[in-house]
Amino acid sequence: MIWCATLAQREGFDNVTKERFVVSRRRTGFGDCLWSLASAWSYAQRTGRTLVIDWRGSCYVDQPFSNAFPVFFEPVEEIAGVPVICDDRVNQLSFPGPFFPPWWNRPSIDCINRPDEQIFRERDELTELFQAGDHNEANTIVCDACLMWRCGEEAERLIFRNIKLRSEIRARIEDLYEQHFSGHSIIGVHVRNGNGEDIMGHAPYWADSELALRQVCMAIRKAMALPYPKPVKIFLCTDSARVLDHISGLFPDIFAVPKRFQADLAGPLHSAEMGIEGGASALIDMYLLARCATVIRFPPTSAFTRYARLLVPRIIEFDLSNPEQLTLVDNPYEHFAAS
Repeated sequence: MIWCATLAQREGFDNVTKERFVVSRRRTGFGDCLWSLASAWSYAQRTGRTLVIDWRGSCYVDQPFSNAFPVFFEPVEEIAGVPVICDDRVNQLSFPGPFFPPWWNRPSIDCINRPDEQIFRERDELTELFQAGDHNEANTIVCDACLMWRCGEEAERLIFRNIKLRSEIRARIEDLYEQHFSGHSIIGVHVRNGNGEDIMGHAPYWADSELALRQVCMAIRKAMALPYPKPVKIFLCTDSARVLDHISGLFPDIFAVPKRFQADLAGPLHSAEMGIEGGASALIDMYLLARCATVIRFPPTSAFTRYARLLVPRIIEFDLSNPEQLTLVDNPYEHFAAS
C-alpha cells in the first residue's frame, strides 16, 4: 500500500496533490465498517476534506487489492457535500503527508503490520481528535480503527441515506420482503454468537451460553406479547447454525434467510472463505432487520444491528448487569418498518 509522497515518486506516481483527505480503512463486519465510515465522514465534512472509502483486504472479499465498497454498494462521488473516492482508484492514489495518527508517518513498509495495542492507541487518538472538534495540520487522517460511538446519530443516518446497495442485492431484499414481510408485523431477532471467534466486548453476554439462549427466547415471547396491527412473524439472523437450530426448535414458524454457515465453532460468517455471497447475505439480513416492527438485539453491543437501532420503532435490549432485565426502547425517529 502506498501512503507517502516519496514512495509514490520513487515508483513513478505523479498524483500527489495538495488536497487533504480522511481515509476510512476497514476490513471488518459491515456494522463496524459503516459506523466507522459515518465517523470519518463527520470529520471530513467538518474540516473540508475528501473522504476515501478504502475497504481493501475486506473479510468479505478474497482479492487483497479489490476495494469491497463498490463490490456491495453503488459508486458515490459525494456524500452531503463531501467529495468521495470509493473505488479501486485507491490502488493508484498516494496520499500526501504529514499523516495522523503519527504511526502513519513511518516508512510504508513499517506501517503494514500493526500490533493490536497500536490499533487501540490509534482509536483513542482519533477519538480525541474528533471530540476536540478542531483542525489537524496533517494532510491525511487515517481512520484504521473501530470508530463506533465517535459521531452523532444524524451522521449515521446520513450515511445510510446516501449510500445505496448494488441493484442485485436490493432486488433480493425486495423479493424476500414480498415473500415474508408483506402483510405481517415482523419481529426481527439478531443473535451474535461468534461461533468460536474471539467476540471481545460481546463475550460477557455469552458467559453462560444456556442462559444466553434462554434470554433470547424470553425476549421473543415478550416481543410477541406486544400489540401489532397485523399477524406476527419472527425473522432470525444469526452467525451460528447451532443457535438457528435451537431457536427454530422452540419457535417452529420462525424464518431465516438461507445462507451458508461455517462449521460449528469454526469462526464468524464475515470471512473471505464465504466469498462475496457471505457479504451479500450479511447485508440482506442487516437491511431486512431495519424494516421490522420490533427488533431484539443480542447482544446490544453488536454494530450489525446499529442500522435497525436507528430506524425500527421498537427495540428490545439486555442489561448485562441484570441478565433477567429486558429494556424496551421506543424509537422516536422515522423508520421503514412495516407495522
